[in-house]
Formats: sequence, C-alpha cells, structure tokens
Amino acid sequence: MTTNTMTATDTTARVWIGCLGCYNDGRLVGEWFAAADADTVTTQDLHDAGGGPTVNAGGYVGTGWDESPHEELWVMDFEGLPISGECSPAEAAGWGQLLDEVDDWQREALLAWVRSGDYTAEGTGNLPSLSDFEDQYAGEWDSFREYAEELADDIGMLAGVLDEFVGYFNWSAWARDLAYDYMTTDSPNGGVFVFRSL
Repeated sequence: MTTNTMTATDTTARVWIGCLGCYNDGRLVGEWFAAADADTVTTQDLHDAGGGPTVNAGGYVGTGWDESPHEELWVMDFEGLPISGECSPAEAAGWGQLLDEVDDWQREALLAWVRSGDYTAEGTGNLPSLSDFEDQYAGEWDSFREYAEELADDIGMLAGVLDEFVGYFNWSAWARDLAYDYMTTDSPNGGVFVFRSL
C-alpha cells in the first residue's frame, strides 16, 4: 500500500531557555518555551516563573526579579529542532518560526531533509530553503520502489505496452537506476521520505 502523506504527530519545536548568569553561579533557572517565541523571552520571564531566589554580584540573596543582575539567556535543551548542542534564543526562534511555516504533516520530512545534510540552506545561514524543500519533496512511501512504480504509472511510461509484456519489465533495475536522481531518508513510520535531486 502506498503512503504518500505522513501521519500527523505533534512536532512542535520546544526549547529550554536558561539564565546564563544563574547557570554560571551554579543554579539552573529556566523554563520550556515554544521555539518560535524563543527570541521574545527575557530574563525576567525566567525569574518570575519561579526560578527561585536570585543572587546579585555582591552575594545578596533576593526573592524577586529586581535583585537579579543577569541579562544573558541560552538554549540549553530542545525538542524537535534539527540542531546539535546548545544555541542562542535567536537561532532557536529562527528554526521554530521556519517550522511553523510548514504544514504539520510535512515537518518530519523537512527535519529528515535537514538531518541528511543534503539540503539547500537559505542565504548564508543554516536554515533550509522552504521553496527548495517543496520542489524536492516527493512524499513518504513504504519503499522507493513503490514510489518508482507510482511515478511510472503517473507518467504513462508503459502506456500502450501489452499487459502480457508489462510483467517482464524489470522494476528493480528501473527503480535502482531512477534512485540516482533521488535521495531517501528513513521515516519514523517505517517507510522512506523521497526527495528529488535538483
């Protein structure tokens, strides 16, 4: 059976943003936020969210935001972003906002495209080009051969060939040769994401 659309799953990108000053003082103060909103988070948001008492530069322990001298934030953990390691809230927001532009059912495919390393970046950064993704993405399939057989049917490759001869067509060899013009990555549903090479 052909599966050319993904099953919708929760692919909302989230980040754990921490106060870098508190971290350097030996305390973890932070919260989870939607990645798309990471660049709007302030240190006040973290400390007011129950981050506990703050310590100013002189060692004074306060109980609220007014006593905190900290200004820097850092993304120390994340879910649903195709990055490795920590990053700035601005970088996380860029990824989150880009992922919000993609339909839910395509997010896993976009993430797989980026993780493959065989993707087109937009401009000078690491963010992928959504227009190139849309041009290259050929869907999610149970196997590349199934994609190849459906493509052959769609383009009428064997139209006009008598049915008794179609059975002799070497589908495996044709799919193998066709694969040189494509890139595939495993999908979480057990099949493959298929991308055209441009």
